[in-house]
Amino acid sequence: MIPNGAFGRRLRLRRLYRHHRQRLLVVPLDHAVTQGPITGGEGIDTLVGRLAANRVDAVVLHKGSLRYVDPAWFARTSLIVHLSASTVHAPDPDAKYLVAGVEESLRLGADAVSVHVNLGSDGEQRQIADLAAVADACDRWNVPLLAMMYPRGPKITDPRDPALVAHAVTLAADLGADLVKTPYVGSPAQMKEITSAAPVPVITVGGPRVTDESRLLAQVAEALEGGAAGVAMGRNIFQAPDPGTLAGRLADLIHGG
Repeated sequence: MIPNGAFGRRLRLRRLYRHHRQRLLVVPLDHAVTQGPITGGEGIDTLVGRLAANRVDAVVLHKGSLRYVDPAWFARTSLIVHLSASTVHAPDPDAKYLVAGVEESLRLGADAVSVHVNLGSDGEQRQIADLAAVADACDRWNVPLLAMMYPRGPKITDPRDPALVAHAVTLAADLGADLVKTPYVGSPAQMKEITSAAPVPVITVGGPRVTDESRLLAQVAEALEGGAAGVAMGRNIFQAPDPGTLAGRLADLIHGG
């Protein structure tokens, strides 16, 4: 956990790190804006309830989704409001843009906010500017900022290239992020080089759907061995046959039982 900062920021970070002082299990549930309904018809309220009951530290939601979620669940998990959006139908799906703000997220009860940046995309300039502006607002309102940083664009041939991922992490930290979500680079040793040099905690993305649970848990264990502070895993949890049970097993692994 980041030890310094204003009281309000430290308070919200303590809520975020509710099950372990240094590790996080985050479940992004913002995919529907990008791709349409993908949870198999299960209501968002039921899903958040299952995740909260199985020691998920935080869920990531768009602002409108909160109308359909029982606030009681957030006594057991934290709320990260996602500020970025785009759809797969856009001329450039990698061009993320802001659809919510920090003050608005605080009115909704957020413990933190998140912003998505595709490093190397045609819209990189706007996304980096948005990240910097949100970081400034987070400083004014003492709100933790999760930066979702992906090497992704027309010139990116390997989105897990260690040099690119290290650059993405550095960019986020230098512009004011408290926490960075980024791809796992493929080996614990390579990941360790990135995480040991990073001034902020780094959590790895869940990645494409993996139906073999033992393989999925092994991938998470590798990321932790590489110094990751945890994972942000969406579809591999909410598209699992039993999202709550899988979340509980991941929580055991990440939080140490």
